Amino acid sequence: MARGFESKSVADQQEEAQNRNPQRNGGGGDPAKLPKRRKLELARADILRQMQVATADGHKEMLRRAMVALDKELAALQ
Repeated sequence: MARGFESKSVADQQEEAQNRNPQRNGGGGDPAKLPKRRKLELARADILRQMQVATADGHKEMLRRAMVALDKELAALQ
């Protein structure tokens, strides 16, 4: 029973996120850019998570560069 409840919760969260997405983006802009923007936002969140646990200086620098590149791509989509 708990598993079914959890699945329903996840489905509700996904539906809420889909309904919220057009409002967050202002509802305007090129609809074709939305999937690319979402992909970049997810990649940025992943890199941020990795930066929080990275210990090696070289790895941190690589992640920082990736973050800068993603930020540039996101800015270009606006």
